[in-house]
Amino acid sequence: MGIEGPFWRAIAVFRIASLAYAAVLLVRAGGYSHPVAAWAVIAVMAVWTAVTVVAYPVVHPAAPPARHGWPLLVADLAVTAGCLLATPLAQTRADALAGTIPVTATWVAGPVLAWGVSRGRRAGAVAAAVMSGADLWLRGVPGADVASIPVNGAVLLFMAGVVVGHVAQLARRAEERMQRAVELEAIGRERERLARGIHDSVLQVLALVQRRGAEIGGEAAELGRLAGEQEAALRALVQAPAVRGEGSLDLRELLRPYGTARVTVSAPATPLVLPAETAREVRAAVGAALDNVSRHCPDGTRAWVLVEEDGQTVVVSVRDDGQGIPEGRLEQAEADGRMGVARSIRGRVADLGGTVTITSSETGTEIELTIPLARRALDRRKRV
Repeated sequence: MGIEGPFWRAIAVFRIASLAYAAVLLVRAGGYSHPVAAWAVIAVMAVWTAVTVVAYPVVHPAAPPARHGWPLLVADLAVTAGCLLATPLAQTRADALAGTIPVTATWVAGPVLAWGVSRGRRAGAVAAAVMSGADLWLRGVPGADVASIPVNGAVLLFMAGVVVGHVAQLARRAEERMQRAVELEAIGRERERLARGIHDSVLQVLALVQRRGAEIGGEAAELGRLAGEQEAALRALVQAPAVRGEGSLDLRELLRPYGTARVTVSAPATPLVLPAETAREVRAAVGAALDNVSRHCPDGTRAWVLVEEDGQTVVVSVRDDGQGIPEGRLEQAEADGRMGVARSIRGRVADLGGTVTITSSETGTEIELTIPLARRALDRRKRV
């Protein structure tokens, strides 16, 4: 049941205590005008109290709401309202006009509290409206002065449904965030453990290859340089991306592993939070652009990845100092069925509602990715 357990236990205690209070009132009133009917209502209340004490914690919190939750909630409201409306069978009109408490007493608040805990403050208010309407109709018997009908019970029911429902929602959200924090902490610890193992083995070997290659020179120096680049990339990969909420990622952390001795990644100092799927697609598009630099540019070509945002869009530019793209090369590649730029870059960004601008000259190429920030993403970034 999680954090909802104490709520359901409190409601169960309230129902039992209210049932006992109703029985005491019945005894003190001498059984009302029709004691047999009154005790019959008390018996129904007792049976339903037992049913709800068992059913609510077992059925509703653990079961899918659409199949189990609503039938139980509606049945609870119907049975309680029926017991309340059965009061005229136990009381006379004179008792009602005199303001005698209905046979159900405070027991009628049970379904209001249950609706609030189960479905939130709006549902609690709906249940309070139903029970209040039944109570006011019951008290507005013919011959009674409408202005004199007490409404304190209705007000208290509304307050109970709304307040308890609101508190239950806050508690549920707090539990979800706590669970998420526990999961992130566990992921962080596992990542740290793996990072220590990699540092003690793979990273030290790569560092040794880099150092020895530089000392030997020749082809070994090139192997050493490549080992150094892989060492830097691996060090970045073992750092966990910063997750800023469920289904969101910091784009800066996803792009940072691309930084090597030949690739410089520059990003804002503040988190750039995007929906997880959007952030991953942008990372893949940037990776495809850098792959093109590695495959088609001369050895030693440098590249720069710059990330910017203006509050409405995110702009990621990938620039290199290679020889540029010959005129018509991209169109010819697409015609030949080579879809690296068309699908891996333009296709991904287009699916996100963005645009790609490619500028090329003899001094290098720049690919600019512009991705609009969705309203939901903007709201999430404001909360970070």
